[in-house]
Amino acid sequence: MHTPSLRSRLLRGLTAGTAVATLATGLSACGGNSDAVDTSGSKPSGTVTVGALSNGAAKVTDLKVSEVRSISAKLPKSIARKGKLVIGVGALPTGSVPLNFVGDDQKTLTGVEPDFGRLVAAVLGLKPELKNSTWENLFLGIDSGKVDVAFSNVTDTEERKKKYEFATYRQDNLGFEVPKKSTWNFDGDYKNLAGKTVSVSRGTNQEKVLLEWKAKLKNEGKDLTVKYYPDNNSVYLALNSGKIDTHFGPNPSIAYHTTHTANTPNATRSAGKFSGAGAKLQGLIAATSKKDSGLAKPVAEAVNYLIKHGQYANWLAAWNLSNEAVKTSQVNPPGLPLDNS
Repeated sequence: MHTPSLRSRLLRGLTAGTAVATLATGLSACGGNSDAVDTSGSKPSGTVTVGALSNGAAKVTDLKVSEVRSISAKLPKSIARKGKLVIGVGALPTGSVPLNFVGDDQKTLTGVEPDFGRLVAAVLGLKPELKNSTWENLFLGIDSGKVDVAFSNVTDTEERKKKYEFATYRQDNLGFEVPKKSTWNFDGDYKNLAGKTVSVSRGTNQEKVLLEWKAKLKNEGKDLTVKYYPDNNSVYLALNSGKIDTHFGPNPSIAYHTTHTANTPNATRSAGKFSGAGAKLQGLIAATSKKDSGLAKPVAEAVNYLIKHGQYANWLAAWNLSNEAVKTSQVNPPGLPLDNS
């Protein structure tokens, strides 16, 4: 996401490679822009499958969801007339597990974000048409009108509100990962890091946060050791061998890795989360549409319908991301401030 400073690298999210960005199993996306294949039509009407073709990254789950006419009636007429919702996903060139990536059929776009776009489209009574692009072209697509709304791990920021409107649907969190046998937990308090050795990726928002905590602990006469490794394999070798106590990274990548290792000798677990926007504001991920398009309100109502009727919780659970649930979708709530976005 094109925002200045270290914060931007997290906001650009897992598509930049700060998470488990490339599947070891060989899943990849093609270069350039593409129209992703949508297979939701292969299911009975009123059914959306989440976690399909995810190669074990999610629990495949069929969810019942149909058009809610009291909500779809509020759609902009131009979108209602065409009968489809063009959903932008910035997953090129390689995608990012578990958020957005090409499935194990080598053509279908799957992941947390495409799945939720399909669910929202179903509530709105629209056929989902997914357009996969690079991160930069995702926003150009919204600007040009080729994309109606983006579901692509976009963080709500005050800077972006100059051009876009938001309907929030997920928390933007960092997380801690530990071996499953570890008894340590973050518990929302940096003081619990005293005496610990923590790995983090260079040039990321999580590094910035961690170094701030390290400085605070030093002022309190306590130590925090920060370690850097060249890639994820090295991080997890260090975690499994006890060279580090915990890894600090994007919460969705940790959710994926704990799922991936659950039935192995090197199983890990989440040991706590922290807002990607810092201690004073809960960061939020939002559906992103052109400012004054009229889409944010019906999309937010669709999200709230899914929350109320359980499909939302089941979608998050399928992807092991229940710890990023929001209680309600909001239209344009306070976002990351201009001086930190």
